[in-house]
Amino acid sequence: MFQYKWDMISGFFTISHSSFFHIFLAPLLIIIMSLAGKISIEIGVHATAAKWFNIFAKQLHQVQNLTDRVHGTKLHHGQDWHHKESIKNWTYTIDGKVTTCQESIESVDEANKRITYKLFGGDIGHKYKVFKLTLEAIDDRGSAITKWSIEYERIGEGIDPPYGYLEYLHTLSREIDANLKA
Repeated sequence: MFQYKWDMISGFFTISHSSFFHIFLAPLLIIIMSLAGKISIEIGVHATAAKWFNIFAKQLHQVQNLTDRVHGTKLHHGQDWHHKESIKNWTYTIDGKVTTCQESIESVDEANKRITYKLFGGDIGHKYKVFKLTLEAIDDRGSAITKWSIEYERIGEGIDPPYGYLEYLHTLSREIDANLKA
């Protein structure tokens, strides 16, 4: 008989189980749990939260014109860049390497200026089963804070968490902000 409890504060499972589970299945549970994670970065920017949200929710095709980090974007499937069923191809540089992926919009929360994208295929698909990128634009006394969060699941232990993406998003945000406030 198994009894388990997830402790939301510490983030640990408390499990009461047979010795079979402890010896054979518990290490597997630890490996599976450690492949997923969430990382985030907050960046103070000069442009307003409304401008930031508008670019990513309604003018996504313009991002490639606001930063050198994005080399190209192309609508792959669908006729509207901002429809949830549309798929876009992206080419960008991260960690000094030209990288590709496909992206679709998972959710848009206009009231909270939050948008979540699902990234897949290309170089992302070789490393991650799940890769969700969320932008939240937060008002801050006439300027804004951009909060980027990445929820991911790696395909194996040999794949590092996507920390390079946080550096990429920081630089991308600085470049876009310079163009938005101009």
